[in-house]
Amino acid sequence: MKQRILLYGGTFDPPHNGHMNLLKAVMQALKPERVVIEPAGLPPHKAASATAPEHRLAMCRCFLQAGEHITVDDTEIRRKGKSYTVDTLRDFCVRFPGGQLYLALGSDVFLSFRAWKEYREIFKMAVLVVQSRKDGDSKELMNMARILRGEGAGVILVDAPPIELSSAQLRERLYAGQDVSRYLPGEVQAYIKAHGLYRQLRKEVVHDITE
Repeated sequence: MKQRILLYGGTFDPPHNGHMNLLKAVMQALKPERVVIEPAGLPPHKAASATAPEHRLAMCRCFLQAGEHITVDDTEIRRKGKSYTVDTLRDFCVRFPGGQLYLALGSDVFLSFRAWKEYREIFKMAVLVVQSRKDGDSKELMNMARILRGEGAGVILVDAPPIELSSAQLRERLYAGQDVSRYLPGEVQAYIKAHGLYRQLRKEVVHDITE
């Protein structure tokens, strides 16, 4: 039986309890032998993060508490230029020959998946594992799953508690000095405080609610 390897990526600026809940839901459904957390370098679909990559990488260590066999990887952060998922998966196919790759996706990015670079190559390398990010989108997800399965993709739909706030909304509250402790893992709260992150109020380049 192939080793099940779950790739869980995102900007994680900052990682929050919604991310944690989604990760736990996918792990519960798949029972993977290995989980790789992959903070994005320069995402092609949104503005570059204003938070230094080393800080986002360090904050992602909060995910280690979710279970065993979890690692935080810096492949995309080390890569120069834009980070495309298809390139990351090619790297993983080399690193984990013979393993079965699973790619965790939120429903928002799943619905736009066919616009991704070489999207058909992605589902040749990995099974797509999709979690709802909001109430009431199950019909859209099932329709997209049907379309992609017709193109040869493996798609697993996983139930998970919807995310209350996006990372972009959390940043806005942090910049405004509001208390967001209920939305952040304790380790992330401590790291933000220790390094003085998200203190200066600024206008977001892109108001992205899909992180």
